[in-house]
Amino acid sequence: MPKSRTSSLTRRGFIAAGGALGLVATLAACGGTEPAKGDGGKDNGAAASGPWTFKDDLGTELSLPAKPKNIVAFTGTAAALYDYGIPVKGVFGPTKTADGKPDVQAGSMDISKVEILGNVYDEFNVEKYAALQPELLVTNSWDGTLWYVPEASKDKILKLAPAAAVKVGGDVTLDKALERTADLAKSLGADMNSKTTVDAKARFEAAAAKVREATKANPGVKVLVGSGSADLFYVSTPETSADLKYFKQLGVEFVTPEKLDEGGFFESLSWENAGKYKADVVLLDNRTGTLQPEELKAKATWAELPAVKAGQITPRVTEPIFSYAKCAQILEDLAKSIQSAKKVS
Repeated sequence: MPKSRTSSLTRRGFIAAGGALGLVATLAACGGTEPAKGDGGKDNGAAASGPWTFKDDLGTELSLPAKPKNIVAFTGTAAALYDYGIPVKGVFGPTKTADGKPDVQAGSMDISKVEILGNVYDEFNVEKYAALQPELLVTNSWDGTLWYVPEASKDKILKLAPAAAVKVGGDVTLDKALERTADLAKSLGADMNSKTTVDAKARFEAAAAKVREATKANPGVKVLVGSGSADLFYVSTPETSADLKYFKQLGVEFVTPEKLDEGGFFESLSWENAGKYKADVVLLDNRTGTLQPEELKAKATWAELPAVKAGQITPRVTEPIFSYAKCAQILEDLAKSIQSAKKVS
């Protein structure tokens, strides 16, 4: 699923599209402005002193004299760490909308308390980053690269602090991405035995069971994963993103596009051909900058999709915040949409 939608859209381009266009103010549905109680400020699960080590998902062996405190992270990764009580000094990636409100990828963070180094793809203020005296940079990785770290300035950025990446694409499923994000949070001092964290994981596991139950109770429901722009309708494959691969394991039946674009994440359809695939439910990209149902009403072929006619459209959190709390909500919403869906394709 991963840069900005450009004339030659790559897989990274598709992923970053939401933050780059900045047209739709989709806000985080969860509240709160403080890190999870009982997590931040405690060293349970990580050594209180001595060297800090971590092997990231790109195979990088990281080692520092002490556990890093000055952390800078991709917005979505920072939001996940925040849920475990680990604060960051700065963020890069979609953080606030055009009206100054939190972007959906900011999760529960109070964005007024972090330095925003860049709010769209390929934007990263290296001078501001250096001023934060970073000890560690954290981000996700969809395709073996550091997500939202600009290629042009990558070398300068990586000279200032080591980088840790959590893999969220390719052969990784949602549950594994969650485990690795939790491992990183634990290494940074999160209390993984706190009630908040334990309850969130239990909620996630219960939500996964609900999806399994829904797919068994309502078999044959076909789900199309789509994203709309002014000129194109993108249909995603369930084979390359951690969330969709996991949903498939839980029994969700997806529409699989036949002709994938470079990178293997999606098929690009002109709006004239948007009806190529029929489905009972549409999971629609919820990122800021992608077209939402109200705007899509102007697209005649969108209105003719069976799932749209039936009102069976569910927001897709295209770039999940990889904490159990946030992903539990995603699964709960998915279970409801499948359970209540009528077969219309």
